[in-house]
Amino acid sequence: MAETPPGQRAVSKEEEEKQLSRATPSAWHAVVLPEPTGASVEAPITTTAVWAASDKYIEFISAAKTERLFVARSVQVAEAAGFKALSSMTTLAPGSKVYATFHNKNIMLAIIGSAGVSMGMNIIASHLDSPRLDLKPNPLVEDADSALAFFKTHYYGGLKKYQWVQLQLALIGVVVLKSGETVEINIGTNPTDPVFMIADILPHLSTKVQNNTAANEAIKGEQLNIICGSIPVRDGNVKQKVKFTVLSYLNRRFGIKEEDFLSAELEAVPANPARYVGFDRGLIAGYGQDDKVCAWSNLEAITQIKETPQKTVVAFLADKEEIGSIGATGMKSNVFLNNMRKLVYLTEPNANEVRFADVLEMSNALSTDVTVAVDPNFKEVHDMHNAAKVGYGVCLTKYTGSRGKSGANDADAEYIAKLRGLLDGNNVPWQMNEFGKVDEGGSGTISLLLSRFLINTVDIGTPLIGMHAPYEISSVVDLFATLKACSVFLQNA
Repeated sequence: MAETPPGQRAVSKEEEEKQLSRATPSAWHAVVLPEPTGASVEAPITTTAVWAASDKYIEFISAAKTERLFVARSVQVAEAAGFKALSSMTTLAPGSKVYATFHNKNIMLAIIGSAGVSMGMNIIASHLDSPRLDLKPNPLVEDADSALAFFKTHYYGGLKKYQWVQLQLALIGVVVLKSGETVEINIGTNPTDPVFMIADILPHLSTKVQNNTAANEAIKGEQLNIICGSIPVRDGNVKQKVKFTVLSYLNRRFGIKEEDFLSAELEAVPANPARYVGFDRGLIAGYGQDDKVCAWSNLEAITQIKETPQKTVVAFLADKEEIGSIGATGMKSNVFLNNMRKLVYLTEPNANEVRFADVLEMSNALSTDVTVAVDPNFKEVHDMHNAAKVGYGVCLTKYTGSRGKSGANDADAEYIAKLRGLLDGNNVPWQMNEFGKVDEGGSGTISLLLSRFLINTVDIGTPLIGMHAPYEISSVVDLFATLKACSVFLQNA
């Protein structure tokens, strides 16, 4: 240690340790909380702002449980904030606010900055899809032995099948008729609606068929059959009486026949709304928070920008991340690139592909996706020195991947340093983590799909407990920190 200059107080070892070491404080330290005496402490964030954001978020994700519903609500929010459909624009200028949807399953929002695209773009990207149960093409079956009708399903994404039994489910999606007409279905989310369920075996009879089975085999994929009817029609000439009752209901209410399931996209998702958790209401339990907590933060951050930013800002909400970002609406398609190309070419009519590539290379991005928080029941899967906690702020993740960083983006140290300064300089509560112990497993995001265009990219997102469960748990203060991080990044990166 260097000698203490004359006239300056010597620094104790305890003080020096504080200066040299890093301890991540609880994000609640940044929030104004009432003291037991009734007084309050000074802090950069108010409780009013935290719970106002949480109330708004809970209402949104409770109504927008699927990609299509999220995109439809996002369009409403965007248009209310002055955004116009990109397809209606022939040129873009500083201050232009535009959005574009694709197949009703992803959406891009952008505000052209005062510098156009000459400085690149600030991009935040997340995904809208979540683990769920999709109805099979020929889903409706009557089981004569149980006298029940049920829908056969094919699970989507990485879920634990046993978590989806004895759970109240809603049926949401579209049925497209041969005429081209689209019929929207949403049954189970309204308190007066019926719900749907998958039955599990009672403990009295499960000894041989289930009790000694591994958890991932306790419920098999072909057992995820959703009960949807039980009343038989009173007609001796009808062979499948319960199935007929279900088909009659669907035809009367929606005008569809059994063959129309062939061109349907119907998802079974948890029916109940998101709710606060705990006496202090500091946590949120809700379906699909992976990754709607980040997607909502992206949407909120960009639509709340009032003044024209210097750099062009973009929020991109993608589909199909949970199954590898494949398909026309996934990040492995050209949907992202096509939208970025339109922004550049409509802003700079004389641009070419070289210029377009240069703009991307000048750009910065956040892959905003959730990460894992420590579950007190399963701490052994974490390196506690590099683990995220709920209530400690938005989480920066340098790399994801599995084991030897397989499938990781692994952001540059220079970019991490830039973001450290940005977050600290704007009082954003944040922490840094790895996704579990090195050999435990791992995870992936869309960050590597953004960085392939030479865009500076890193993962950042909200820590969750119980990720991919029907109801995941987040912290209200982490949600607020995620929203603030997205806002700060868009306007200052």
